[in-house]
Amino acid sequence: FDLKGKNADYKEVLKAALDSDIVFFGELHDSPICHWMELELTKDLFSEKKENLVIGAEMFETDNQLILNEYLSGKIKERNFEEEAKLWKNYKTDYKPLVKFALTNKIPFIATNIPRRYAALVNKNGLEALDSLSKEAESFLPPLPIVFDPELKGYKELVKMMVEAGGHDTLNIAKAQAVKDATMAYSILQNWKEGNLFIHYNGSYHSDNFEGIVWYI
Repeated sequence: FDLKGKNADYKEVLKAALDSDIVFFGELHDSPICHWMELELTKDLFSEKKENLVIGAEMFETDNQLILNEYLSGKIKERNFEEEAKLWKNYKTDYKPLVKFALTNKIPFIATNIPRRYAALVNKNGLEALDSLSKEAESFLPPLPIVFDPELKGYKELVKMMVEAGGHDTLNIAKAQAVKDATMAYSILQNWKEGNLFIHYNGSYHSDNFEGIVWYI
């Protein structure tokens, strides 16, 4: 369906994607249909865009860009990549096909998400805790300080849900999500240029209602 609730077929989705600079595929992490369609859409975008297509994903963290590049360039074996990279538990069934397609067709694949240890740091101590990190650590983050808008619907609903569940320090939960969104937005913009089409795979929460990553872009 489109934004107005009207039926949209795949050809319309593909055309809209091809006419865009950056495409966000907001997936359900446990949906095989989502992962199948991600691959199909990527194949069709590549058939039109060729060397002007760039792929990025929430499922890979910025401090794994080096090993991802080494694998995609053929410098290291698949076994080393899969043993040493921080891969999601469903990588082999759901995201490996995308990585293999990028490998075969020499498509840049960008690890966009913040290292989870830094999101956990924000969850514990707030965004200010990032100021204590080393310069090397900051290289995996967007420029500091990171702006946070607690009035965005997605963040407000997350805080409300945590309050209802009996949580505490709930605003930091939203800030931890925001630092992920900010990092993904920055990673995308650092690797996009005019004439390219950047397709990004992320949980739907991170791009619903043009918030999250899209708000930071």
